[in-house]
Amino acid sequence: MNRDPAASSNQPPDDDWTIVIGLEVHVQLQTDSKLFCGCVNRFNPDQPNEQTCPVCLGLPGALPVMNRKAFQLSLKTALALDCQIAEFTKWDRKQYYYPDLPKAYQISQYDLPFSHDGFLDVELEEQAHRIRIIRAHLEEDAGKNIHDESGRGRDSQIDLNRCGTPLLEIVSHPDIRSAAEARKYLEELKLLLTYLEVSDCNMQEGSLRCDANVNLHIPHGDEVVETPIVEIKNLNSFRGVELALEYEAKRQWREWQSTGRRLGDVAKVTRGWDAERGVTFAQRGKEEASDYRYFPDPDLVPVTVSADQIADISDTLGELPAARRRRLISEWELNPDTARVIIDQGTEFADYFEQACRECGTGPLTANWLTQDVLRVLHETKGRITDFPLSADVLGALLTRIAQGQITTNSAREVFNSLIEASQQAGPASGEDIDRVIQERGLAIVSDQAAIQPVIDAILADNPQAVSDFQNGKHGAVGPLIGKAMQQIKGADPKTVRQMLIDAMTG
Repeated sequence: MNRDPAASSNQPPDDDWTIVIGLEVHVQLQTDSKLFCGCVNRFNPDQPNEQTCPVCLGLPGALPVMNRKAFQLSLKTALALDCQIAEFTKWDRKQYYYPDLPKAYQISQYDLPFSHDGFLDVELEEQAHRIRIIRAHLEEDAGKNIHDESGRGRDSQIDLNRCGTPLLEIVSHPDIRSAAEARKYLEELKLLLTYLEVSDCNMQEGSLRCDANVNLHIPHGDEVVETPIVEIKNLNSFRGVELALEYEAKRQWREWQSTGRRLGDVAKVTRGWDAERGVTFAQRGKEEASDYRYFPDPDLVPVTVSADQIADISDTLGELPAARRRRLISEWELNPDTARVIIDQGTEFADYFEQACRECGTGPLTANWLTQDVLRVLHETKGRITDFPLSADVLGALLTRIAQGQITTNSAREVFNSLIEASQQAGPASGEDIDRVIQERGLAIVSDQAAIQPVIDAILADNPQAVSDFQNGKHGAVGPLIGKAMQQIKGADPKTVRQMLIDAMTG
């Protein structure tokens, strides 16, 4: 991998500069059709230019009609971000000439977006930070340019299937102060969007993309010098965003050291991110709003939003992921990392967790099983929690038997694996199946010392060296002896076995 040789040199001390980041996130909405026409809205790279019509191609005489569902999904997202909703919003034409935009303008929103002034809270190193949202507005997506990356100068191609897809743009204030915080903001935003079911947020398919605006504030004498703002375009992975911002901050620092140029001395520019080389590269000058020659679209009527409409959509939001994460911590006594893992798996996984908790009454035990055993099976089978062969009630019943001391954790895992295996032929398991497996395999806990004592005596007689080691202060020697006893007495209580072994060796 060819990286910029200067990337690791001449690094500034942490207190010598402040990185200032604002993000523009583009989200494709999950609608059946495009924003202003009836063309199907789906990812389709194998059949380019088939999902097009006169409207999204901008042919003469074609008139757009707004997609109601796209606007409703946008309102839902804006409300979840605590944005203010405008009672009146209009559509504007954003003029620019580029091959992926056949009509030479994009229908967007300029001075009257449908929402503004919201926020999203993120946590970084257990510190909460509020990122303010300037606006969220709705627009149509452009097509996709497919360039020859071989360097042999072959022609580029255009796929217009994406042209006209409903796109929600969420623009933050420059409140982000590190590349790691930018990544955390994007992860939290993606989680929110998937919980709301407004987008699949598939970054590999372009459903979630990001432009990052970044510059440095550098103390210099009695003033603070600001480097020129750079926009890094079309970042499509969380890791890519983090690496691009880290690189760009160092590049701006090096450039300022070598030139001393201040904000205003150099025009704003856009740069791309080369993931292979790990560098940003210059693309073009950054346009100002006047360059786009915005004017109201004459073919689309403005939209008015009533208080009743806002109330109706607000009622559909439900419990948002950040609030639910906090509740799991307080109500079910989870640590923050475990609660995040559960919430990050999605609404259905969190629902399953809470139902199992209500059945067995213990949050930490349930969380441990879901984040280890259940997720392991789902990863192996590439399945979803809705397809899991053990219902939440059945898993909760199994965990109840652990909590009540009826079976050991190891025995419970044997039951768990047996039920998973049997479900492939017999279908979903029930509570009766748990008791059947416990009885058939003799897994119920044996705490009767009279039944355990002969096994203890035999193990100590067969392992005199371990007994001697324990009596000479090597207390770890009891571990292998416990294992031998557990192998011979299925369902034996490990605590009872351990204490009996210790009493026998010290008595």
